[in-house]
Amino acid sequence: MNNLILYVSTVFIWGSTWLGIKYQLGVVDPMVSVVYRFGLSSLLLLAYCYAGKKRLKFSRSEHAFMALMGVLLFSINYWLIYVAELYITSGLAAVVFSTILVMNILNGILILKTPFSLKVALGGGLGLLGISLVFWPEIMAFDLNDNGFLGLLFAVAATFLASLGNITSARNQKHGLPVLQTNAFGMAYGTVLMTIWAVFAGKEFTFVWSAAYVGSLLYLAVFGSIVAFGCYLTLVGRMGADRAAYATLLFPLVALGLSTIFEDYKWTPQALSGLCLTLGGNFLILNKKPAILKARSQKVAGKI
Repeated sequence: MNNLILYVSTVFIWGSTWLGIKYQLGVVDPMVSVVYRFGLSSLLLLAYCYAGKKRLKFSRSEHAFMALMGVLLFSINYWLIYVAELYITSGLAAVVFSTILVMNILNGILILKTPFSLKVALGGGLGLLGISLVFWPEIMAFDLNDNGFLGLLFAVAATFLASLGNITSARNQKHGLPVLQTNAFGMAYGTVLMTIWAVFAGKEFTFVWSAAYVGSLLYLAVFGSIVAFGCYLTLVGRMGADRAAYATLLFPLVALGLSTIFEDYKWTPQALSGLCLTLGGNFLILNKKPAILKARSQKVAGKI
């Protein structure tokens, strides 16, 4: 599967999961819903790997890094985002989470020794400016009181952990660990941690047998977790954590597009300007035409 299909799939699936998460909130505690989601995802992935006779035996050190990725990417960060949205709006949470692009660039340079790319930095800057314009009303309405500041801290912590999870995934792939099995075990380890945490926190493991809850859980587990994370982390390995993270700027826009259809969201000129900036940054980061044209021009020059 080529990078464009992986990228578009990631953006549109994660953009639609915001509606799915909405149907998960209410009766079941968010921490327990996270356990259900990644527990089901890990079971399905492990069953698929076993049926497909894929490699399932790994060394202790390999399991340690898979567990590290699972803890960072499939458990604590999700719970922190849920908690953050108890104190701040989902729009502001989306803006904060979009800074994972910057965090991935910095963590990639510091941890993986990834070369700095001015093109990626400029594209990321345009994208962050654009997404900030889209959610500007939520940013301006933010009140830096005790609860608001606490929510902001939770959102930043969740984003930082997710960034470290991205870097860990890139490291695992560099060391030959397959994305599919790594995700399966990582989700399993993350589920175990969240289950233990939920038990000690006294959370009640309730379940709602409604079409909305069960349907959204299945969608989040299969598409939002298995498919989207498979696509995204494959991109992290191929493109680098910095470029792949640009998807986090686009999926809130997809979510707003769905909100326009299902929830009567009204686009303002400011939001449309932000959309254009974000798409422009995306074009700058992902477009490879200049390099192709350069190569062609060199080839022509060589013939002359």
